[in-house]
Amino acid sequence: MHSFCGSSESTDLEAAADATSIRTNRCEFVGRSALAGAAAIGAISLLGQRVGSAGAAPSAAQDRKIFNFALLLEYLQAGFYGDAVDRGRLKGEVREFAEIVAGHERDHVQFLQKALGPGARKRPRFDFRDATQHQRKFLSTAVVLENTGVAAYNGQVANLTKKGLAAAAEIVSVEGRHAAWISDLAGEDPAPRAADPGASAGAVVAIIRQTGFLNVT
Repeated sequence: MHSFCGSSESTDLEAAADATSIRTNRCEFVGRSALAGAAAIGAISLLGQRVGSAGAAPSAAQDRKIFNFALLLEYLQAGFYGDAVDRGRLKGEVREFAEIVAGHERDHVQFLQKALGPGARKRPRFDFRDATQHQRKFLSTAVVLENTGVAAYNGQVANLTKKGLAAAAEIVSVEGRHAAWISDLAGEDPAPRAADPGASAGAVVAIIRQTGFLNVT
């Protein structure tokens, strides 16, 4: 799963990692996770629910909050890729990426729904507008979504129990491969640094807001 780092009182969103035009052979990096460079933002609640906060001891209750936030991201990703496939505007390896990753994200949704049981958040409505109808816009959006997801999961590592962390690790490793693949397809460096900071829940909310796909209050 994606991890979200503990919240603070700052509300300033720091800049994400600079995109580059370096292109490498996907065979050289597809097994490496491409972590996003999104940085921390302060204390914020998502749809009325606060996720793991700094200093709070990991607990099953906190795992559920974090997993529910992860579920929102998985809903968003699954919906985005599914819509892109349905629209039929993508070509070549980009379409192959969308088809494969749509299936992965649906599996992630089901995994989290099962783990959360009756407490799983409902699937919201998304409006992807033309981002799933034009290949160039799809590429740029997918890069943001995948890198944000990985950074989000990484940010919550310290807030999860051992059991929760083990479950998250099974998902985030796959998300890292998605991020590397789509970055390569978009002509960006799939692994621009050895390690990147995680992103807080607030940073992730800010990025989701910027897409305009979902209204978050």
